[in-house]
Amino acid sequence: MPQPDRITVLKTSKLYIGGRFVRTESGRVWPAKTPAGDQVANACWASRKDLREAVRAARCAQKGWAAASPYLKGQILYRMAEMLEDRHDTFVNEIVRGGVSGKDQAECEVKASIDRLVYFAGWSDKITAVFGSVNPVSTPHFNFTVPEPTGVVGLVCPDEPSLLALVSMLAASLVLGNAVVAVVSESQPLAGATFGEVLATSDIPAGVVNLLTGKQRELADVLGTHLDVNAIIAATQDPETRSALGEAVATNLKRVSLINVEDWYGPEGEDPYQILKTAEMKTTWHPVGT
Repeated sequence: MPQPDRITVLKTSKLYIGGRFVRTESGRVWPAKTPAGDQVANACWASRKDLREAVRAARCAQKGWAAASPYLKGQILYRMAEMLEDRHDTFVNEIVRGGVSGKDQAECEVKASIDRLVYFAGWSDKITAVFGSVNPVSTPHFNFTVPEPTGVVGLVCPDEPSLLALVSMLAASLVLGNAVVAVVSESQPLAGATFGEVLATSDIPAGVVNLLTGKQRELADVLGTHLDVNAIIAATQDPETRSALGEAVATNLKRVSLINVEDWYGPEGEDPYQILKTAEMKTTWHPVGT
């Protein structure tokens, strides 16, 4: 039978906040388009209130996540890799629909993202041994320095590679015990938004990771001024967003790292020193013999 003319039902990606897929409270969406201007989906346009809700969820979840054993954190990151592997074709399609990468490049990006999760999962029980220290002191004490999570971390992701950059920044922040509020790629939001479906089946506690799609410049002010956000890592190359973050954090002096990664596939993308950007080095004294 001939098929009647019909309107294509485009997917509207939701926000991922507190372990739930939610619509933006503003009701705003914007069309996700290819560089040629073809609309392939809709993305939620997160508001400032959405960001505040995401920070609240992250703060509530952070203490429990930090208390989890390194072994458990590594297992959950590895579980993310398993879920991403299982949905390999879906993410290849999402990246290709963005129109910037061909299928071969998209395949490469998804595989690199899976490997990146496995890589940082392996760091979970090695961070203290590698980055901590026993310090020489002149008194009868043991003096230990160990890295601990800073708390709630805001991530502002670059446009390309939309999935690999998000995964790399997330894994480096999560492995020590931080909770995350991530603003995904603005021009290519599909893979980042869909990554919430991986998180929902990865055993990570609700609220530990929150994903927002929207206008990064609009959200930068709130992310920088919010007193419950302890650190920000921004890899966006948009000068206005970077400038807005710099001005916003000047009001509270929170830590902000504006990073430039030229090759997310290479050593820069998996640099374990990225873990220290969201770590606090705590020193403990203990008397000898007690």
